[in-house]
Amino acid sequence: MLNAGRMKEGLREHARGLADAASGPDPSTRVPTCPEWTLPDLVGHVGQAHRWATHLVRTGGTDVLNDLPRTLPDSPADWPGWLRDGAEELIAAYDAKPDATVDHPLLGTWPTVRWLRRMTNETVVHHADAAGAAGTPFAVAPDLAGDAIDEFLGLLTAVTAAAYKPELAELRGNGETLCLRPAEPSLPGWLITRTPEGPVWEHGSQDADMTATGPVQDLLLVFARRLAPADAAELKVTGDASLLDHWLARTAV
Repeated sequence: MLNAGRMKEGLREHARGLADAASGPDPSTRVPTCPEWTLPDLVGHVGQAHRWATHLVRTGGTDVLNDLPRTLPDSPADWPGWLRDGAEELIAAYDAKPDATVDHPLLGTWPTVRWLRRMTNETVVHHADAAGAAGTPFAVAPDLAGDAIDEFLGLLTAVTAAAYKPELAELRGNGETLCLRPAEPSLPGWLITRTPEGPVWEHGSQDADMTATGPVQDLLLVFARRLAPADAAELKVTGDASLLDHWLARTAV
């Protein structure tokens, strides 16, 4: 996991990038990677998520699984400031309680830094959504992309995950392996093994039944279902590609 300072940088950078991308097009523009949403839905979701996480950090917990209205300022010109304020409120809440914990009915007890991490990675992926809708470039630093994959795999393989998302139970298997091999030598790669009890993962870049090799940004966007493998020009899939298709079909979030 990255240190808190790097997470704060990433949260600020991608909240700003999301705001810049989303505030340019017509507000009725639909978000292709979130088909039921328009740009106001996307911006409202992210801004309210920041404020919800801020409340969790300040109060130490919640009994509510999902309480995210998508209200936001009416004018797109006000969205950047609103998103920036939400990110800064979360950072300030974390800075006030860096060693505290938060209780959540599904995720359990987390240190406050993990909520900073959750919102940083949420913002990174939704920045990609906004950029795709607006037709503007998207880029994420390799360390941020790598940490987002770490967290994503950790959430999907948590023992409570299938209770929240039943499709994840179909990721149980009999030892089938999937490897994500980043092109960046600074990153270790990820090896997923489908066991009868559920999938588990570890860092590693060895050959597997299915190996996806390419820039870590592409690996993140493919595994977050923001980019189809066939549309990732620099991504190479070897081995049993049906294992990748099976995984992606059951991990929509």
